[in-house]
Amino acid sequence: MDPNTPETLPAILRRSVLSYPDRMALASVGGPSYTYSDLAALVSSTRSRLASLGVAPGDRVAIISENRPEWGIAYFAIQCQGAVAVPILPDFHANEIQHILRHSDCVAAFVSERLMPKLDDAALPSLRGTIAMEALAEQDVPASRSGMEALMEPPGVTEDSLATIVYTSGTTGFSKGVMLSHRNIIFDATAVRSIVDISSEDRMLSILPLAHTYECTLGLLLPLMLGASVYYIDKPPSAAVLLPAMTAVRPTIMLSVPLVIEKIYKARIQPLLAKASVRSLVWFPPFRNFLSRLIGRRLLRSFGGSLQVLAIGGAPLATDVEQFLREARFPYAIGYGLTETSPLSAGSGPGATRLRSAGRPILGVDIRIDGQDPATGEGEIQVKGPNVMLGYYRDPERTRETINPDGWLRTGDLGCIGKDGYLFIKGRLKNLILGPSGKNIYPEEIESALNEFDLVVESVVFEQQSKLIARAHLNYEEIKRRFAHGKSDYREHVGAILEDIRRQVNERLAHFSRLHRIIEQSEPFEKTPTQKIKRHLYGG
Repeated sequence: MDPNTPETLPAILRRSVLSYPDRMALASVGGPSYTYSDLAALVSSTRSRLASLGVAPGDRVAIISENRPEWGIAYFAIQCQGAVAVPILPDFHANEIQHILRHSDCVAAFVSERLMPKLDDAALPSLRGTIAMEALAEQDVPASRSGMEALMEPPGVTEDSLATIVYTSGTTGFSKGVMLSHRNIIFDATAVRSIVDISSEDRMLSILPLAHTYECTLGLLLPLMLGASVYYIDKPPSAAVLLPAMTAVRPTIMLSVPLVIEKIYKARIQPLLAKASVRSLVWFPPFRNFLSRLIGRRLLRSFGGSLQVLAIGGAPLATDVEQFLREARFPYAIGYGLTETSPLSAGSGPGATRLRSAGRPILGVDIRIDGQDPATGEGEIQVKGPNVMLGYYRDPERTRETINPDGWLRTGDLGCIGKDGYLFIKGRLKNLILGPSGKNIYPEEIESALNEFDLVVESVVFEQQSKLIARAHLNYEEIKRRFAHGKSDYREHVGAILEDIRRQVNERLAHFSRLHRIIEQSEPFEKTPTQKIKRHLYGG
């Protein structure tokens, strides 16, 4: 590659099209598929559509769509036009989507048919037109498949040009527009290769929202940089949808949030470990390890049998689930980051993980702990490197609050770094509870202990009148099954179940972290589109 050529997203695409013209690039399971040559031609024709709407370099263009191969076509067409992509999570409420379009002054939008009603009757003065995502799938691929000229970035577009504004789905109810440059994104995707080995032979099954930086950087850009193939499913990733898709694709790599693998563990693995025939033996390490490896091989087959990496990020992984993955020798990788860091800042590949650790800083990124507690080494995690965002769009005050003058980004997360350089996350700074004795109490650690119980689906811990309270959403199907043969209604047992769980979990916790009460959360907790609980709704 010419060292004078800017390392931009269009440059990345050009190189891959030249290197892997006939390899599969993007495909839908059971639907349309596109080679790298097809991708170049379709990006070219889609770029022409943007030009016909008067989209110029620097203009903002939204993508409002579920995952599909055409999402990537739209994304790269925006980049090749020199414009700025504004990906919007499809689960956002119509009011939030309209707010983002107005706040970012989007001049055009790619919108799927299902989501088009979210724009109905909206006052969007800057929007010149919309392009249906379905129309991109209906384009004819030119016979010549010539599109290389259209993959050139316009003059003035450099590595440091703004590439995308990502509006985060915050748990506080307020979204922020994170500005990422071409350099931010490409650096992060390249650095990940030092953790996970990816080649043109790999097949990735995409199940997380592409509008989230985690999936966009590591699940779209990274594989396309290296000639790999990415497959999409056209329905939410339930077990009934995922299992046949994994059988068809036989993925070698998948990205996941903890919730997906934790649900699989509770539904399919925990019951096996709880069987009367093995329950008394699982505490014997040699037998437990043997059983875990046996179950692990079966689990690997359910993923299609070819999985080499299940990359997990976005939230802490439950301790019991990670312990099982380690015992089963399941090929999982772990990572930590924020939208503001493009996203990955630390991680470990299969074979290099540490229990409860988020891994080591990725190549070229520095991590420090600010305001360390002398006794525990814990403090705020701060990040510095080429992956740190340009700032928040149209919010210089919040940008100054988040990025120090010397370039260190305040993550708002608390953690510590072990002697071997591994990062351990303790919780969010804003969630920290100061106990009566002055001890730091991390609600996330108590929640992790609660969630290990098979009757607890998820939980939130908070302080109320100087006492620690938990809300727990229960596994009602399992409770019904256990009390199906009794004469009483299963709901009559909920109070006793919660008290029993409280007693057992308190035996595992330090005295200052013990729960005073557990409240039943009868409905699932309200979550962000990235499946994080909106904690501010459940504080008392």
